[in-house]
Amino acid sequence: MSRPARLIVTFAILAIAAGGLGWMVFGPGFSASAGTLIPYSDQPAVDRGKTLYDDNCASCHGANLEGQADWRRRDSDGYLPAPPHDATGHTWHHPDSQLFAITKHGTQALVGADYKTRMIGFGDSLDDAEILAVLAYIKSTWPDQIIARHNQINAAQD
Repeated sequence: MSRPARLIVTFAILAIAAGGLGWMVFGPGFSASAGTLIPYSDQPAVDRGKTLYDDNCASCHGANLEGQADWRRRDSDGYLPAPPHDATGHTWHHPDSQLFAITKHGTQALVGADYKTRMIGFGDSLDDAEILAVLAYIKSTWPDQIIARHNQINAAQD
């Protein structure tokens, strides 16, 4: 299978899994189409998220959300380096529910055990509000046009 085809399949699986994990995390009233979860305009949440990001995420994703070098190319062990979470990365291409599920459960839980990733789930070390605060910090750094596009992605889940 070509690399673009693998990426499309991977993102489709992530989208489906995010809905299921969202239901498991938030309960039967949750839907992947629930819209925006990330409180990016809540300054106390953003400030708390920055501290949590610095403590838990910056070592891989960079102090300035810049990610690791060559983040689109697998390393010699077959792992993709940590992607940027700034506007140059692909984080904003995913709806809130999917970003939450990836952060809480790890990429492998969504994609499958055979997917090589170093992205662990933080559900054992961060509670749901802390995960949302980290995501709020990340989203708050994006330019307005990227935030608007991300909000459209969330709205399209309806």
